[in-house]
Amino acid sequence: MAVSNALVLLLSFLTAVIFHRCLADVAAGGSAAEEPPHRRFEYKYSFKGPHLSQSDGSIPFWIHSGNAIPSADQVRITPSLRSQRGSVWTKNKVSFEHWEAELTFRVSGRGRMGADGLAVWFTSEQGLDGPVYGAADRWNGLGVFFDSFDNDGKKNNPAILVVGNNGNLVYDHQNDGTTQALGTCLRDFRNKPYPIRAKITYYRKTLTILINNGFTPDKEDYEFCTKVENMIIPADGFFGISAATGGLADDHDVLSFLLFRLTEPGQQPPSVDSEIPKEEKDKYQEEFQNFQQELDKKKEEFQKEHPNVQGEPIDDLYESVNDREIRQVFEGQNQIHLEIKQLNRQLAMILDEQRRYVSVITEEISKKGTSVGSGQTDSATQQLSSVVSTQQELLRNLNELRNSFHESLKQIGSVQHQGNAGGAGAYETIQHFNDIKENLHMVKRDVEHLVQRNVQNPADKAVKCPEIPPIPSCLSTVHFTIFVVIQTVLFFCYIMYKSQQEAAAKKFF
Repeated sequence: MAVSNALVLLLSFLTAVIFHRCLADVAAGGSAAEEPPHRRFEYKYSFKGPHLSQSDGSIPFWIHSGNAIPSADQVRITPSLRSQRGSVWTKNKVSFEHWEAELTFRVSGRGRMGADGLAVWFTSEQGLDGPVYGAADRWNGLGVFFDSFDNDGKKNNPAILVVGNNGNLVYDHQNDGTTQALGTCLRDFRNKPYPIRAKITYYRKTLTILINNGFTPDKEDYEFCTKVENMIIPADGFFGISAATGGLADDHDVLSFLLFRLTEPGQQPPSVDSEIPKEEKDKYQEEFQNFQQELDKKKEEFQKEHPNVQGEPIDDLYESVNDREIRQVFEGQNQIHLEIKQLNRQLAMILDEQRRYVSVITEEISKKGTSVGSGQTDSATQQLSSVVSTQQELLRNLNELRNSFHESLKQIGSVQHQGNAGGAGAYETIQHFNDIKENLHMVKRDVEHLVQRNVQNPADKAVKCPEIPPIPSCLSTVHFTIFVVIQTVLFFCYIMYKSQQEAAAKKFF
């Protein structure tokens, strides 16, 4: 019986080990299959701020038409005016097998409802102007529509739709394109606190759309919108963004459009040189050679005109690590020097003020001494004497602080002089810094001690200002009562007069 139980336990253990091993193999195979593709940014098919547009109002590598208004930070595809159309399109065709586009935009308006919407295109031809969100109808390619107006009255807007076309389909405006949509999701993208972000990915004939709803500043807070599988689009085409307004109007602003080429794992990304046509390559190479020849000629002419001038070695143009450290040390010394100078000026102001106080109190004591007899004692005179002694001690302490600051300034000056003379002597520099630090700590302790002594000085507590005598009242109780009675009588007389006037006026109606 025991042997059979042991065999059962052994078999169950082996089964569990084999099961976990199979799960690990499946997980490893799934992770290998789900390896993300390689992304490469394509600047010739992208734009973003700042400095989005050039001085002449154009966008590099893009063209704009209609009512589109490029600026430094964004492209306003349509302003919030009625019956406006605008679009931007890439100048060159895109021939990527897999790609990913990231769009950042705002749709804002004053009304509760807006119109008409914004569209992102990938078509075989540039649809510069037309009735479909500002672009041409009967396009050949892909259209992703951000529709903000409810044409069919089914209350299914704002919505995001994916519509494909082979060049023969006419867009169904009356039904908001829902009869032709390959994928859709309901998302409100109007008047959000942060820009809306849409990530459109075409990878292995599958189109996926992710949306950032604009409620948080997190740029990677995407949520799933829709997916279209087995989607066939043209092998090469143009990217475009268009928008339109109707009876209602919104501002359609595009902040950035970033395009990435996707390469499957294991495949080598194509080189940049392979994408440039041979004619352009030869043209650029010829221009470079001409420029190089002109530069060499100018160098020879300069050497002939200035034979004594030798070119500086390239190493002298850059700052070494030691030079940078020394420069940082000198900058720190200069900063400490300025701070100590500022403290020195403040201490000088305090000393002047204390001397003025001592002179005033000494004059008061001398006046008291002349007015009071030699045999009489005055408590106020004793208090003034204690105040004078306290002020004199404060002056001595402040003079000591000022002397310590002068010593710190001299030490810093000597350190800077040594650094400017040779740049060596690291140990002496560190020693000077330690001395400066100790002097500053001593100054801090003396100031704290001085403040505590001033706070705990009983002489300051004993000296009090004379009390202000009570101000006599300007109005007695009898006068106030008479004034109130007169005001009451006058008020009742005015009420009776107004009532009589109103009664006399009513007789005529």
